[in-house]
Amino acid sequence: MNILIIEDEMPAALKLERMLKGIDETIHLVKVLASVQEATTWLNNNQHPDLIFMDIQLSDGVCFEIFENCEISKPIIFTTAYHEYTLQAFKVNSVDYLLKPVDEDELKQAINKYRLLHKDDTQAKLQEVLKQLQPKRKERFLIKVGEHFKSVDVNQINCIYIEERCTFIQVGKDKNYAIDYSLEKVEGMLDENLFFRINRNMMVNFYAIKDIVIYSSNRLKLEMMNGHNSEPVLVSRERVNAFKKWMDR
Repeated sequence: MNILIIEDEMPAALKLERMLKGIDETIHLVKVLASVQEATTWLNNNQHPDLIFMDIQLSDGVCFEIFENCEISKPIIFTTAYHEYTLQAFKVNSVDYLLKPVDEDELKQAINKYRLLHKDDTQAKLQEVLKQLQPKRKERFLIKVGEHFKSVDVNQINCIYIEERCTFIQVGKDKNYAIDYSLEKVEGMLDENLFFRINRNMMVNFYAIKDIVIYSSNRLKLEMMNGHNSEPVLVSRERVNAFKKWMDR
């Protein structure tokens, strides 16, 4: 957890840092700022930390002047020797209001309160990071038709198949276009919820399947919305169970 301390008395700032490290050694102090002007400038030019500790009476004024000159959305724990600013403090993202000298147990409770209140925000950030790490799914294929290029949305594709060592996509009824990818490459590019590889030579779009028929030798035969050439569309024996799970998700 990254924290910022806004405090004009350096001994108090260092003591607060030591207490925080004693509570959680993973806490990282980004900066100590001593005045309204210094804090305003820094906050307007840097990424804000997870949590801010803020004294109220600073060397050049009251900390609430900072909020008049920059937007702060991060939570704040106030540390002050004054009682009279409590109401004003809770109007500006305050998690807690600790009176000096800061008590370690009260500081620990304030940290726990912050974590409880912002637990969902932390999980949302984690989900966003995981989402960014996932490979981006392909949305369109650019194909060459004679002297022209055509962009095909993946949702329009009935199936992708191999024929004479070339990979084709079928769009609509009997519209087949060659693409410059192997079937193995395409399999890793498309949304697995939408497309399934039914055998060594073909992937099908869930929404293009019209009917599923039990076929010989523990295989399944698919009837596609727009047909597919003259050959039967078969789910291979080794992929039948996975195909059924895919259809049943």
